[in-house]
Amino acid sequence: MSRTTTLRKYGKSERKTRAEQLFEALPTSPPTTRKAKVEVESHEVTRITKQLVSVTLDEKVVIQDKEEIPSTTPTPPSSPPPPPPPEQQPSTPKQPQSPPPRRRIAPTPVPKDEPVPGRLPQKPSQPYSEEEDSTFHSDTSSTSSTLRTLTWSEICPPSNTIEKIAEASYAEVYRITNTLGTSIIKVIRLDSPIKPQTKAQSRSGLVDEEPHTDEDMLGELQISEWLADIPGFVIYKERYIAQGKAPRSLLETHQAFYRREKRKDPDRLQWYPSPSRYLDETRFLVVELGDAGTALEDFEITTSEQLWDIFLHTAIALARAEDLIEFEHRDLHEGNLCVRQARPPLSPGSGYRFNNSGLEVTILDYGLSRASDPDRPGGKVFMDLEKDLSIFTSEHAPQCEVYRGMRSFLLRGDRGILGPKYHTTAYELPAGAVKRRKGSKRRVDWGYYPYTNVLWLDYIYGWMVENFRGGKSAEGWEEETRELRVHLDPGQPREVMSFGGGGRW
Repeated sequence: MSRTTTLRKYGKSERKTRAEQLFEALPTSPPTTRKAKVEVESHEVTRITKQLVSVTLDEKVVIQDKEEIPSTTPTPPSSPPPPPPPEQQPSTPKQPQSPPPRRRIAPTPVPKDEPVPGRLPQKPSQPYSEEEDSTFHSDTSSTSSTLRTLTWSEICPPSNTIEKIAEASYAEVYRITNTLGTSIIKVIRLDSPIKPQTKAQSRSGLVDEEPHTDEDMLGELQISEWLADIPGFVIYKERYIAQGKAPRSLLETHQAFYRREKRKDPDRLQWYPSPSRYLDETRFLVVELGDAGTALEDFEITTSEQLWDIFLHTAIALARAEDLIEFEHRDLHEGNLCVRQARPPLSPGSGYRFNNSGLEVTILDYGLSRASDPDRPGGKVFMDLEKDLSIFTSEHAPQCEVYRGMRSFLLRGDRGILGPKYHTTAYELPAGAVKRRKGSKRRVDWGYYPYTNVLWLDYIYGWMVENFRGGKSAEGWEEETRELRVHLDPGQPREVMSFGGGGRW
């Protein structure tokens, strides 16, 4: 949407400042997503003001449902919701009284046996325990029993186009396109039967990803809902169960994906079972999301304007999420950042360094993330990374150094990154391995440390410079952002100040 850059006041034209223009170019997020706007008509103001002394107003806050996002999967017909209860008229007391406390008027409840597609089950209202130290605590025995089940033929019929585009934490990622639009689906294998590997598959080094329970994914799904209204994060649509044998189209795109990845990295292993091994009883949890475009690792960066926008859009999204839900991504590599050409780029020479490329940037995959419940003080969702230390000891990819940087910060309280051998004992640093900084904790506590977002911003900065394909213009961008990079870089001396988080500039 185009934005005007002048304000018309009493027939005179006044130019906005550069800061005002840059601020208006940002997508806006509401200060809260849980409260509805209350509008009071102007002609009522005088009457209400006169009655404030003798009338107690019954304040109501109406929670509005979020706008439904179209899904590319078939949706069964649903019964109409029950009529809302009649409104109660506030009574006028005889004597002045203090206003009653605010109360929330919830939407019409849905019976437990009638699940709403695309909505997470609501947990009973109870305080979180400060002693809880697991990934996510569910008060329901199972979630798959409340979800609709589709066959793979219903998810990707001949009229649909399906393409495997990535592998995320614990999930395969596909893009589905049909006449309704385009969606991204994350497919997580549940604990269910599957054919054993053939001899050829065993020889090729196939490593089957372990199946997961429904509860393993509840944390990521909850964080997805909290982030859905914040610009820069993927749109959550719905979730359902996929069961049964796979159609040929699913097998073909699975094979094409691994052939493509093998050409890039001949030593790459196949971590997910071939669809040819699916049985009638094989089950998957499918999470359907909005299409965010192309993964950064597959996007060709050719201009300094793209460098500016990808980096700043990512930093702004993280800053907002930190402010609203104390969010840490903890896995923001080039495969979990998507880029889409939302509008044509502006012509060169505009004089600005932001929002010129027309790119839209989206952060996705919250499998390792943590966030705080915006409605329940003390409530939090997080992945306890101490349960699997392999990501801190592995050296298979450059981002493994960032994983070690996160845990080293928790162990020592500074930016120094400890090598793989110091990450072999869960919850603590091996005795005598290295001196701790004064005041640092002796045990790992994966609480809220927004500095982890800074480590990932530094990683994205370095990755973009290394993979830039636009000639020498990246050198100019590096020169312009040299001071910024110094304060991002964890390798700088201790006396160099660092950012405390994505929103602490």
